[in-house]
Amino acid sequence: MKEEHAREAGDAEEEQIGPGAPEQVTEARLPDEGKQAEEVLVEEQAADELDALRQELEEARAKEAEYLDGWQRAMAELANARKRFQREQEHSYTNAKAGVLASLLPIVDDVERALDTVPEALSNEPWFEGLTLILRKQQRFLEQEGAEPIETAGQEFDPFLHEAVTHEPSETVPQGHVIAELHKGYKVGDRVLRPSMVRVSSGPLSVPEPPLEEPAADDE
Repeated sequence: MKEEHAREAGDAEEEQIGPGAPEQVTEARLPDEGKQAEEVLVEEQAADELDALRQELEEARAKEAEYLDGWQRAMAELANARKRFQREQEHSYTNAKAGVLASLLPIVDDVERALDTVPEALSNEPWFEGLTLILRKQQRFLEQEGAEPIETAGQEFDPFLHEAVTHEPSETVPQGHVIAELHKGYKVGDRVLRPSMVRVSSGPLSVPEPPLEEPAADDE
């Protein structure tokens, strides 16, 4: 009886291990393949998301460069506008100052002429000293504003600084140079407020050469 029971148990184990075993292994492999496919799908999705993020980053960088370029252009235009406005202000101020100084010059001329015509005997009078003080203040004001007399004595004639009243011969002053000043001129920097009226040398007076004497004809 014991041997029969042992034989039946062995046959039962062979049946379980034998024909049904390959089907169980195949069924065990199926979950692993599904897991691998799912991992591949996840990796592909991650790669797609990474590509999308890279594209967004490139677009953001492009927009950043565009905004930076626009900002730099705007700042450059603003700086140019400020410089242009400053130049216009300086130009307007220079023109206004030049107009005021030019209008003052005739007054200075009148005071100078008045003092030049006063006899020496009256040079100690209080009113003469008062006129002299007024002239000094006017000249000091011109100097403080950058106005200075134009040099003329012995200078070469410059049409931008001088106005020729006469051209006359001179034995001492070279040709094209100023002989004397008739009316004082002024300038502020390179800007002429009023040109100097001057006499200009045309050089030494040329003496015409005597005509050549023709040889006398021989008498026959």
